[in-house]
Amino acid sequence: MAPASTANTDTTSRADYIRALAPQLASYRLKQIEAALYDSHIRAWADVTTLPLDVRGALGAVPWMSVAEAALLRSRAGDTFKAALSTADGLLFESVLMANRRGQWTICVSSQVGCAMGCTFCATGAMGLTRSLTADEIADQYRFWMYWLADQPAMEGGRISNVVFMGMGEPLANYANVKEAIATWLRETDIGATRITISTVGVLPQLERLLTDPTWPHVRIAISLHSVNEEQRRAIVPTTAPRFLERLADWARRYERTLGNRRHHVTYEYTLLEGVNDTPEHARELATYIGKTGSSKINVIPWNPVAGKPFVRAQQERIDAFKRILLNAGCTVTQRKTMGDDIAAACGQLATTEAKR
Repeated sequence: MAPASTANTDTTSRADYIRALAPQLASYRLKQIEAALYDSHIRAWADVTTLPLDVRGALGAVPWMSVAEAALLRSRAGDTFKAALSTADGLLFESVLMANRRGQWTICVSSQVGCAMGCTFCATGAMGLTRSLTADEIADQYRFWMYWLADQPAMEGGRISNVVFMGMGEPLANYANVKEAIATWLRETDIGATRITISTVGVLPQLERLLTDPTWPHVRIAISLHSVNEEQRRAIVPTTAPRFLERLADWARRYERTLGNRRHHVTYEYTLLEGVNDTPEHARELATYIGKTGSSKINVIPWNPVAGKPFVRAQQERIDAFKRILLNAGCTVTQRKTMGDDIAAACGQLATTEAKR
């Protein structure tokens, strides 16, 4: 089990606390401190033996972890684990660990407690937004699962190879903290930028911002599209901006010219809702639109049931027919594998009201 949180109730970062407590520390000491945070064998400041005793003593007032386990669930298949994590101010959010095709592990991280985007098929959207997570609360989801894997004898040597921002919240609505957390992982872990994916409904001002931000980490971008009809898209994603599809296509072409290459490309995510957006005509319209964006990557997602939602999961035959039309139009198509739906850990199912073990 990961160490319990002793975090503060404000939003001061761990780095700010360290700088305030130890302004005289040499830069190499600061690097030792950050490296210790990402060593699975070290669980407290007292264990950081690379530091002098007086420094370890001073660091005792600094939170070691910003989150703590409130509950943890395991899927029947044993390939997915979901943790309800508590913040220092008593809020709950969820984070998911999934086995991947590389024989390693992917973390699905959250960027906010709840979400303001209001996607009508999503459990998180029904929560509304409580607040954005701090950079520490985002980054510490990696550390939580790193410690947890290290403590599982049957998973000895289990490596976290990928991170996806597909948990609770809209990552680009928390731009600065998401960017800071990613920068920390790129410095302190062996995960490369192309193994990190940000999934966004398409917050256009922030998409524009990352095109010209020299400090933006060149991770992969996935746009949650769900419809290429403006009116229908707004019915599914109520926060859709005016002329969204036109403006998104323009942005995507500029992204491909500016940042795109074989490893950096935009992927479009499309959740299939039976009778709503999964007909052959919808598939043909989607293929035509994608062709205008400079990309051809589409990830179709079977809808995962959420209590109280009026949708129906598309049958696999309908999904296959939808995919065939896209493939025949020259699109590259993948289908999201449903994992952890028996513990409400699958795409669109994350939500917290109270922690239940």
